[in-house]
Amino acid sequence: MQLREEAEDLLRVLTGRPDATFRHGQWEAIETLVAERQRALVVQRTGWGKSAVYFIATRLLRDRGAGATLLVSPLLALMRNQIDAATRLGVQAATINSTNRDDWHEIEQRIGRGQVDVVLISPERLNNRRFRETMLADLVDSIGLFVVDEAHCISDWGHDFRPDYRRIRQVLELLPPDVPVLCTTATANDRVVADVVDQLGDDLLVTRGPLDREALHLAVADIPDPAARMAWLAQRLPDLPGCGIVYCLTVNDAHRLTEWLQRKGIDAVAYTGQGENDDRVEIERRLLANELKAVVATSALGMGFDKPDLAFVVHFQSPGSPIAYYQQVGRAGRALESAHGILLRGHEDVDIQDHFIRSAFPPREQAETVVGLLAEREEPVSMGELETVVNARRSRIEAMLKVLDVDGAVEQAQGGWRRTSQPWSYPAERVASVTAQRRAEQAAMHDYAATEGCRMGFLRALLDDGAATACGRCDRCTGVPLDLAVPTELVAEAGAFLRGAQLAVEPRKQWVRGGSRPRIPADRRAETGRALSVYGDGGWGSVVRQARHGGRPCPDGLIDATARVVNGWRPSPPPAWVTSVPSTSSGELVTDFAQRVASALGLPYREVLRRTRPGRPQSEMQNSFQQLRNVDGAFEVTEPLADEPVLVVDDLVDSGWTLAVVADALRGAGAGAVHPLVLAKARGG
Repeated sequence: MQLREEAEDLLRVLTGRPDATFRHGQWEAIETLVAERQRALVVQRTGWGKSAVYFIATRLLRDRGAGATLLVSPLLALMRNQIDAATRLGVQAATINSTNRDDWHEIEQRIGRGQVDVVLISPERLNNRRFRETMLADLVDSIGLFVVDEAHCISDWGHDFRPDYRRIRQVLELLPPDVPVLCTTATANDRVVADVVDQLGDDLLVTRGPLDREALHLAVADIPDPAARMAWLAQRLPDLPGCGIVYCLTVNDAHRLTEWLQRKGIDAVAYTGQGENDDRVEIERRLLANELKAVVATSALGMGFDKPDLAFVVHFQSPGSPIAYYQQVGRAGRALESAHGILLRGHEDVDIQDHFIRSAFPPREQAETVVGLLAEREEPVSMGELETVVNARRSRIEAMLKVLDVDGAVEQAQGGWRRTSQPWSYPAERVASVTAQRRAEQAAMHDYAATEGCRMGFLRALLDDGAATACGRCDRCTGVPLDLAVPTELVAEAGAFLRGAQLAVEPRKQWVRGGSRPRIPADRRAETGRALSVYGDGGWGSVVRQARHGGRPCPDGLIDATARVVNGWRPSPPPAWVTSVPSTSSGELVTDFAQRVASALGLPYREVLRRTRPGRPQSEMQNSFQQLRNVDGAFEVTEPLADEPVLVVDDLVDSGWTLAVVADALRGAGAGAVHPLVLAKARGG
């Protein structure tokens, strides 16, 4: 009884409520860790209080002479929230992550002096050999409690599997048998639970609770056109109570939607994984303080962000998994009587989901090529050299190496990567099984939108919640669908915004040849150009896509819009003539478009570029070396040129290497400044 009384006193301090009591399962988990020193997996809904369990357990264990808690946490936002919560209990917490490298030595010294109660690390730290061999080894020797937050990331079957989480098993094998272990998650169905238990040991005590979110009103609407969705948000967000999050699937969409909402007078900011750490911290602070109406975010603002009074979560596009959707929408309504979870589905959703599914695992040929190359070399192979051999983006090669490293096939060494002595074969069966599961989840997300039954019950059933019942709150239970009425003029304005966005095309400034990166001289590179659209979006990008695939000339409206972009852009020095890049995939589309744009601008058109050899579409090339090699030397200028600025027209830009090579050829033939103008930028981010 004394232990429980201490725990309840700590709970009241943590919550700031003198009448606070434990929810069902919280005390049982604390008792398992502190009194029985066992391992536990806690599966409870977001907002249930999983962090309270490990912070109170930490305080109780530390008061009894135990060592510090090591907490593996997946996101920096989660770490910041948890450090703030720990301080209220007098628990001294420190975090070790990629943003505070300069503080590592001081933190290490504080840990050694026993001045840190909780050490928070990201799973990526476990992939750092120096950390594993130095600081982690010391921590394991003195650890009092080991916590794995968002434990579904351990499982291949989890919606957010992360290879670095697999190293947790190796950490557990090093722990003394009497060190308690706590794994927590809100998004684990039976299959994920079984996989976590299989990886972390059969002695893992599993406790699960109901996953209903009593405050959450769920609704779904199909609005295929992005402009119509943007108009709906501009009209409805101001009417929603409080503040919330609007999720997008890509970085580009997050920034573009933010700009639109700001133009409509809505206090919105963008939050993505590409943002600066200090900026993300400030956005989190402003959202927690209710200083913003909406944060337009990618999944970077997800697991662990804790704002109990978050009033709404709207999805601009559909995630690929109902379980991932439950995790994100569960940010809302933790301490409110009513909150909204709204899913808007667009025509681009499936394409983006397909991309994520296809890129989840390295293709067999690429993985075997990498392992084979490393096996042939005695010296470590650099990333630059790997890019010359493997047609994959650098980020994909890095992700592939991480998976191979965790599997024991390769290891990082001074100067690059090398093969280990462990046997390895491509896990084809596992890749096929997980890919099939991802496809099933994609289909289930479609079923969620189409279900005639309760939406919350649907999500809970997918998470194997045996207590799932009709919620009585969602649009299906109440029979009240979302009001989708939006003034046609507002939709037209959103479409005009998409068509009128000024999209910069930044020039390449360094060649990538033979592993070296010589600078492109300023007098041989392109100027900053412009793109008319994002390919396939709800503005001109959809028109461009139809023209490319339909084999039809661009409509007159596209020519007029392009002329307005150029006149508003005012490239300096102004172009004296126009030419176009010979296309491998668009037929005469680019030539016809460039000639008509030249006529609209009152400039002469000259066809001075010729392909010297055929090439594969640049969209098939995945990294800078492969992209440059595919077009390097592929163009020649057919006549001498005067020193006059030129507008160079192409249909689609992704990597920018075609424009870099063409600009180099034109400048080498005597042309003045080269101003690129493209119909569309490839959808990215």
